[in-house]
Amino acid sequence: MAEYTANQLSVLEGLEAVRKRPGMYIGSTDSRGLMHCLWEIIDNSVDEAISGYGDEIRITLYRDGSILVADHGRGIPVDVERKTGLTGVELVMTRLHAGGKFGSSSYAASGGLHGVGASVVNALSSRLDVEVDRGGHTYAMSFQRGVPGTFADSGEPTPKAQFTPTEPGNPLRTVGKTKRAVTGTRVRYWADPLVFTKGATFSLDDLIVRARQTAFLVPGLSLVLSDERGDEPRTETFRFDGGVGEFVDFLAPDAAATSVWRFTGERNFTETVPVLDDHGDLHDREVERTCTVDVGVRWGVGYETHEESFVNIIATPQGGTHVAGFEQALVRTVRAEVAANARKLKAGTDRVEKDDVLAGMTAVVTVRLPEPQFEGQTKEVLGTPAVRRIVAEIVSAGVKEQFRSKRREVKAECAQLLQKVVSEMKSRLSARARKETMRRKNALENSALPAKLVDCRTHDIESSELFIVEGDSALGTAKLARNSEFQALLPIRGKILNVQKATLSEMLANAECANIIQVIGAGSGRTFDLSQARYGKVILMSDADVDGAHIRTLLLTLFFRYMRPMIEAGRVFSAVPPLHRVQVSKRGRAPSEMLYTYSEPELHETLAKLKRKGRTYKEPIQRYKGLGEMDADQLAETTMDPRHRLLRRARMQDAQAAEHVFDVLMGSDVDPRRDFIMNASGEVDASRIDA
Repeated sequence: MAEYTANQLSVLEGLEAVRKRPGMYIGSTDSRGLMHCLWEIIDNSVDEAISGYGDEIRITLYRDGSILVADHGRGIPVDVERKTGLTGVELVMTRLHAGGKFGSSSYAASGGLHGVGASVVNALSSRLDVEVDRGGHTYAMSFQRGVPGTFADSGEPTPKAQFTPTEPGNPLRTVGKTKRAVTGTRVRYWADPLVFTKGATFSLDDLIVRARQTAFLVPGLSLVLSDERGDEPRTETFRFDGGVGEFVDFLAPDAAATSVWRFTGERNFTETVPVLDDHGDLHDREVERTCTVDVGVRWGVGYETHEESFVNIIATPQGGTHVAGFEQALVRTVRAEVAANARKLKAGTDRVEKDDVLAGMTAVVTVRLPEPQFEGQTKEVLGTPAVRRIVAEIVSAGVKEQFRSKRREVKAECAQLLQKVVSEMKSRLSARARKETMRRKNALENSALPAKLVDCRTHDIESSELFIVEGDSALGTAKLARNSEFQALLPIRGKILNVQKATLSEMLANAECANIIQVIGAGSGRTFDLSQARYGKVILMSDADVDGAHIRTLLLTLFFRYMRPMIEAGRVFSAVPPLHRVQVSKRGRAPSEMLYTYSEPELHETLAKLKRKGRTYKEPIQRYKGLGEMDADQLAETTMDPRHRLLRRARMQDAQAAEHVFDVLMGSDVDPRRDFIMNASGEVDASRIDA
């Protein structure tokens, strides 16, 4: 048995613990941990801006991998702290749990609370330089992996320069003079390659997202990002004065069903915390805190939920007590309002659930309070218990005020919201009721499937295909042209409902839309389950004319709005029927050869080739106006047979861009569509229009 005595125990002093176990402080040592270090430095500057000191923060990414964060705050204190004998700069940069955020005298609401942010970044940097403007002077100090000292730079600063350590407690270097009113802090550091994994980099895209959200949450603050790493330097500036309301509008992915509702207020609460006295000793004391709440929420015509939460402008992606209070108040209040108007809304006795209320909602929940309790250094979950009650009270009162408003536009919004919630509830209950019956194994005994569905025989979902065809005439030909083993047919009558303009309840009430959703069998909207889809491919087969293109667009709108995972999985296609048939004569009594073309240029090119070869063809050239003009053999050969047909897959590379296109082309707002038509009319090829 190996000897185990006190000599085997280790004691890590100061910043040694950070370098030994960095994951405890920054989560990981990859790019995510690298960015977390940067957030720690930026948040210190933002805390100054929140407290009213400075209105601009500059972040610069250099070619050598270093990064600079500069602000116009009060500047890190440069005087000596009497207990440790260290200057304020050296104290916050070299001692864990040291800073001005343990009490509420320096910062009423701060993101950095554990006093380890700057010192952890310093410990994990091969070099860190800090400059402070205070009292008419510029002070400087440098560190190597947390150790104070000086670098013998011969030009541009570099962590490879010769480093000379100094004893702790040495005074700061005075490197310049400034106007007495000028204050601020500049921190430039080089992440230590011995700590972070190879390939870890600062992400400009993540930095842009964080800077933009900070500018929304701190109205009047400018954040300037400069990236000098590429061939062409790039600079982005963010400043917003609209606050949370403007942030909600920016985040919303769909057209608005309500305007942005703002709920603000503050409440006091008490908690028992250890407090530092004048001698630096800790004593338990009951203190009174103030929690300020600012919530923005709006509902859109879609069903996706987008919820962001922040504590003292620090994002809490895992939520916490503030989000729990918000959702609790929202669900309870809306549920009570639906129950009170059940007869008018035709809601019956069914219970509204959280997902019904949150469908289509975009919300930003922010709270500010001194010394919030986070779960872990990464601050992803708020744990302060009293915040839940405070947020719930303010949100509940705000939502009730909206429902009791006498203003015509607010009453209309509330009515639309309640109708949307009830529609979501009915959709959820309906999807649950028919979930099992929609599977193929029950297809034969399931009388709920539309009678006009011409199903296939296979039970192999991957190989099966559903053709949505335009009209009964095309259905008759398609029945003869299909392979009944794996090809199913569903006819639709003309143009279906434009679901981009319609409400959810209107869509569900439309027979054609309901039949398509029912036949596919995977539900709709938030309840859509791709694994339950009864067919491997859905193929839209419409006539090759303007009406056919419109029908195809309406069908794509239905899939995009209510069955989007089908498009994302690449399982929605458009059939490409031919436009022309050329009957080429052969010598003697041999049967004529049939050639098919799919566009006017292809037709002219084909005819030119035939003339060059001296071959004749029958005039006039047959132009197919609809699928019903083909016989079964022609339709099978050109459009349905997998060996010869051409399909166009519906793809969605950018969901936001697709959302914008559908909103412009199919939405209820006419002006953007008119502008699009007017601006794009010059680019339209007249030969592509069926006249």
